[in-house]
Amino acid sequence: MKILYVTPYVPSRIRTRPYHLIRALVQLDHQITLLTAAGTASEEETRAEELRRWGIRVELFPVPLLRSLGNCLLALPTREPLQAVYAYHPRMERRLSQLLREQAFDVVHVEHLRAARLVRAVRMVSIPKGQAVGQVSVSTGSPTPAAQGVPRIYDAVDCISLLFEQAAQSGAQLRSRLMTAVDLARTRRYEAWLLTQYHHVVVTSQRDKDALEALARRYPRKAGMRRAPITVVTNGVDLEYFHPPPPQSPPRAGGSLPPTVVFTGKMSYHANIAAALYFAQEVLPRIWAQSPNVRFQIVGKDPPETVRQLAADARVQVTGTVDDMRPYLARATVAVCPALYAVGVQNKVLEAMAMGTPVVSTPAGCAALAAGQGQDILVAEGAEELARAVLQVLSTPRLAERLAVGGRRYVESHHSWRAKAQRLIGIYAEHL
Repeated sequence: MKILYVTPYVPSRIRTRPYHLIRALVQLDHQITLLTAAGTASEEETRAEELRRWGIRVELFPVPLLRSLGNCLLALPTREPLQAVYAYHPRMERRLSQLLREQAFDVVHVEHLRAARLVRAVRMVSIPKGQAVGQVSVSTGSPTPAAQGVPRIYDAVDCISLLFEQAAQSGAQLRSRLMTAVDLARTRRYEAWLLTQYHHVVVTSQRDKDALEALARRYPRKAGMRRAPITVVTNGVDLEYFHPPPPQSPPRAGGSLPPTVVFTGKMSYHANIAAALYFAQEVLPRIWAQSPNVRFQIVGKDPPETVRQLAADARVQVTGTVDDMRPYLARATVAVCPALYAVGVQNKVLEAMAMGTPVVSTPAGCAALAAGQGQDILVAEGAEELARAVLQVLSTPRLAERLAVGGRRYVESHHSWRAKAQRLIGIYAEHL
């Protein structure tokens, strides 16, 4: 197939879902043209070059912070959510229309709410009856019904309304609570409307699917508008990149070394900030009461000052940006996902499991997984239970080994990126 892929950020190991889906699609002999918004950092072009080496045609549209802020200001008096306009660039929209007019594509795949409004450029290109997919013309009338246009797939990834609902209640920062409160109502309506603009919608978890379907019932579609089916295509994990350390590697912390608990993720993300503060302030004191030498590592880029201040205790390390998460996971005694709220799949959990690192998580952090409690992962709720679960792993080598082996086996069985790409191809084929 010839796939026109649209993202609001450059796929990378950090933006792991499009990165690995695109790589798997290329390995399965599909042709990809990628239009992507980008930040202005120099590494964005480096990331794009990696994708080009795979044989992908990549076109970058830098969106500086000033443009993003301007987009949001212009959207305030409208009904469009700020998330929908944040990464918007009019040149990217024009280029999308141009490509569809001039070249034959079998499907258009749009990822995330931040790129979803570009569907209007796709809907302005129609396929007259009897004409092959890809042989397109510009519509002179109203946009075509969903059944007649170039197949449009929307990878919502998560239900953003669901995330905002949780953040408004449990966010650690006043700023995140205020922003979600401002954007929540309009995001609900917008996500419900998007279900009528695409042929098929994909999400990463059943919970996100249920939330989008609830929005569809809450905001009924207009007469004559069909609603797209929603399918769960969960995340995978790169099993070759993330793998248990070889036997000759340095041992994990513990024994003669202080035991280490690690929490990984992009630390500017409000849900990760709330999780890190909760674990450090509520759970760690309970762990230290029993085992005062336990170290806690917070590994991830752009931690705010509230998180950096946690390192005032010498037993807490806040790394900021690191080149590679794997050494931290390989040396940790246990990885934690103390999420207070979450949507979709927590990649940090899959990556730790793939590394053979025992994982302790809140229910919110692993709700999208089918991992076995006590065999593949330990699930605990509340500060007291979380502390008890971590201490249990630290003090019970047989349990730690069981979780390490079970976690790796689980991701091998359930989270192959190739299998997820094949599921996606099946969805594309339904609409050709």
